Amino acid sequence: MSQSGDVALREQVRARYAQAATAASGGATADEVRALESECCSTSCCTPANAADDGWTGAGVYEPGFTDGLPAEAVAASLGCGNPLMVAELREGERVLDLGSGGGIDVLLSAKRVGPTGFAYGVDVTDEMLDLARANAARASASNVEFLRGDIEAVPLSDEAVDVVISNCVINLSTDKPAVLSEMFRVLVPGGRIGISDVVAEDTLTPEERVRRGSYVNCIAGALSRSEYLDGLKAAGFVDAEVSFTHEAAPEMHAAIIRATKPKSSQ
Repeated sequence: MSQSGDVALREQVRARYAQAATAASGGATADEVRALESECCSTSCCTPANAADDGWTGAGVYEPGFTDGLPAEAVAASLGCGNPLMVAELREGERVLDLGSGGGIDVLLSAKRVGPTGFAYGVDVTDEMLDLARANAARASASNVEFLRGDIEAVPLSDEAVDVVISNCVINLSTDKPAVLSEMFRVLVPGGRIGISDVVAEDTLTPEERVRRGSYVNCIAGALSRSEYLDGLKAAGFVDAEVSFTHEAAPEMHAAIIRATKPKSSQ
């Protein structure tokens, strides 16, 4: 992909999430945020046709009661495809990083799970989402969180800064996925782990076939295949990687959970 193509896709992604943040900040519900996307986007920029019926994205992917007590604005802005907290199995005292943290829903949930001795970071590139996330943290009186502006391909944290990296339907949006996987490895402590929700293609689908199933902006065209994900994690240095499909997002493409571990030593 050309550099100009990368820039154009990044701007499409930024505009989509800025729109969602603005709507949520204005009091729109989760359903209204998704409806607004369908009404305001062109056909190539909208959620897959089955999204509303299947509930494969947004606040509906969380189990009943899981988001109780969170600011309504955080729930409304959720556009993920899974629950990475359940995937990562967070523990008290851990330091967590959420890549593409959006309105802050998974950061706030992480902060509650790791408790006052732990900490949760969120990284996002969309100013409107960062403003919303910081406002949501204030509403939730969450003191063990920080939202940082930055690209997920160049995380603004030092080496070995966190115990766990999570992400919710965001890595597929990156135009440089090897850089994202490398950055996850870099910021993790030895023995640290990732717990990710993402959209993943079956190995039988070519990149061209993925494009025909949905837009890049809506997590379809840019999705890796299962083998590509596993190979990428191995190349970045991770071990014990697994990619498990959960439910269909488009024909032969699935919301999935991805787990892997950074070795405890280089031996």
